[in-house]
Amino acid sequence: MSVRAVEWDPESGRLVLLDQRRLPSKVEWIRCGDPECVVRAIEDLAVRGAPAIGIAAAFGMVLAARGGLEGVKGAAPRLASARPTAVNLPWAVERMLEKALSTPGEEELRPVLLEEARRILEEDRAANRALGFLGQALLSEKCSVLSHCNAGALATGGYGTALGVVRAARENGKEVKVYLGETRPVLQGARLSAWEMAEEGFDVTVICDSMAAALMKNRGVDAVIVGADRIAANGDFANKIGTYGLAILAREHGVPFYAAAPWSTFDTSLPTGEGIVIEERPDEEVRLLPDGGRLPENVKVWNPAFDVTPARYVKAFICEKGVFEPPYDFSALNGKKTK
Repeated sequence: MSVRAVEWDPESGRLVLLDQRRLPSKVEWIRCGDPECVVRAIEDLAVRGAPAIGIAAAFGMVLAARGGLEGVKGAAPRLASARPTAVNLPWAVERMLEKALSTPGEEELRPVLLEEARRILEEDRAANRALGFLGQALLSEKCSVLSHCNAGALATGGYGTALGVVRAARENGKEVKVYLGETRPVLQGARLSAWEMAEEGFDVTVICDSMAAALMKNRGVDAVIVGADRIAANGDFANKIGTYGLAILAREHGVPFYAAAPWSTFDTSLPTGEGIVIEERPDEEVRLLPDGGRLPENVKVWNPAFDVTPARYVKAFICEKGVFEPPYDFSALNGKKTK
């Protein structure tokens, strides 16, 4: 995609983030010159998507290097904890911190960290393209795919995971119709996935989240493909709230359900999904009504950002290391390789 979520401006030495809160109405940019700006952008969903926030945090560590090693060490915990569910965030920060601690001199610190952050960005782009190519082999020459939230170029270094599979399918000559759940509460499917798919000329249709069962029954879809924010060793995984329900519906209607993510999203330190911390977002994201009204203040709101889908619902995980079918044991990367 020509517009990317995370870019480094070498002339100004700043991190440039596409402000995804403004899409699709406006294309605006945030230019960060310090790590706290990156933290705020992650917390406020200006930049979001597990790989993208990991990449942004890596460059946040570069910005912190202006304060020397102590500045980097001080910024690391704040960046790593900006959002709790996606494993890519602490993974990227820890990798950058290890690189900083192994750098012999203060003068070399910033250029070394910049090189490492760029490496993380390029590795993500390469991983997305690789998993996209592997995943598209699971789709027929003419097919329809349902996805949820945004697991595309905007959520990654620039190609996408779940939507990267869709892109790769078209690049390989396949005809793909895309259905997207609007993805409550902040409509990342309707605002973001639909925008980037439409920008590239895909046949794309947005449905309300509550329409997925009717879609599967009445129109039919050939596959459900979603992204992931953290995948446990047994294959349980966290993704945007509503994913669990889609997995159950897919099982009921005989639709294969796939999860696509780079290896950096796999957290083999967690035996099961029970250990995944689920972020809860501000109730204002739900309390505000489309017509400008509000829910009454005496009405409570529960607003988890993610849910955990049990591994038994996943037909296969798609990552750059291969396509893996159950039984899953990612602690030793012992999934059954099919492609």
